[in-house]
Amino acid sequence: MIRQWQRQVFHKTPGACAPVAASVRVSHLSDAICSAIGASRLAELGMSGAMRDFGLEVFFSEWEFSARHHMTASDVESLSSADLLALASDDDRAAFENLWLGYTETWGAPDLRAEIAATYDTMTAETVLCHAGAGEGIYAVMRVLLDADDHVIVPVPNYQSAETVPLAICEVSGIALRRAGDWPENASGRGADGADGTVEWRIDLDELEAAIRPNTKLLSLNMPHNPTGMVMSRTDLDAVVGLCRKHGLYLFSDEVYRGLELDPADQLPQIADVYERGISLNVMSKAYGLPGLRVGWIASPDTALLQRVERYKHYLSICNSAPSERLALIALRAREKILGRNVALLAENVVLLEQLFADFPGLVEWRRPQGGCVGFPRFCGREGGEVFCKRLLEEDGVLLLPASLYASELSETRDNHFRIGFGRDAVFKDGLGAMRAHMERNYTSLLT
Repeated sequence: MIRQWQRQVFHKTPGACAPVAASVRVSHLSDAICSAIGASRLAELGMSGAMRDFGLEVFFSEWEFSARHHMTASDVESLSSADLLALASDDDRAAFENLWLGYTETWGAPDLRAEIAATYDTMTAETVLCHAGAGEGIYAVMRVLLDADDHVIVPVPNYQSAETVPLAICEVSGIALRRAGDWPENASGRGADGADGTVEWRIDLDELEAAIRPNTKLLSLNMPHNPTGMVMSRTDLDAVVGLCRKHGLYLFSDEVYRGLELDPADQLPQIADVYERGISLNVMSKAYGLPGLRVGWIASPDTALLQRVERYKHYLSICNSAPSERLALIALRAREKILGRNVALLAENVVLLEQLFADFPGLVEWRRPQGGCVGFPRFCGREGGEVFCKRLLEEDGVLLLPASLYASELSETRDNHFRIGFGRDAVFKDGLGAMRAHMERNYTSLLT
């Protein structure tokens, strides 16, 4: 039997400050103050500043390495260290093998930052700050940039830290992504997509503009989007940048799946290249398939902000791993080969996935993601998506992420959706076979 299948996403650790509703302004208090005043009193005041458990990661801590078929991975097929070193120049390989294992620079190695800057149109090494993964970048930027009197706007669903970290500091509003079928016939159609059904998901720009307040400081985006695979049109992106510029907002853009667009024409410019208050987040984990390196970064033309974030990093990781920085440099210098391999694998796998869904018509509502290696289809069977995911794991060892793990404190979460990943190689293909066997046993009446 599955142990504790449906965890409480809004779980409270005993003795911790209670989580607060999205409509409550949360003061940024230290743990010491929280302890001194007492959790119950802080909860009454709406000032706990506590972050709820990271539901997705709690779930993964139990199942990611124990399920037989990991079919919800958010990264692409990785490389062995030997395979990665085989892509290195003689000089880079020698630099790795003879590396001194001391501290590294807080900003990141100069040559690594220069190579990262080369992935942008206008950035330089001085406008790049390295982090230990993407999560540290999200946390540090929000803690540095936001105060208790500020307001943040975040699309929903999202990667949980995009809403949970700012919620521990200030007020946050959620803008629910709309699906193509949600648009009314008289929709304004602002932008180039959405109402005509050419894409599955879209941000309503009118709703976004209406959510902006006098104290709004930051808009957080994620493109290509996790978990839907949505990529905003360039017309919509320009409109969003225009709104941010009009209201003086920072635009934080999680771009960790950039480079994995299934159609290269869908690729967007990076926010740091097109907006003076833009902050681009990226990492070696997702598009490059190298999460074990734990190397991420932010890029922004706002060097004063970068300096403040660098000072905050002194309280976090301080610096990156020296071996990881060398390996990340090797990967970035071989990025065309690595990204080319990864996109080709996605193109192959998405066809196999679509064939499975097509063989059971009416069971899964699916439209191909525009970018990234995950999708968020809707299960249409009578038992619902939660039971479907539970039975898949229990009976066939197939791990998916049900919609409940994208529960938000800002907006209702769509029922019956689930996240599926198609970026791995043998793991994906074996898992697809297990899914087919499960469907053949349970949904034979739908077979084409």
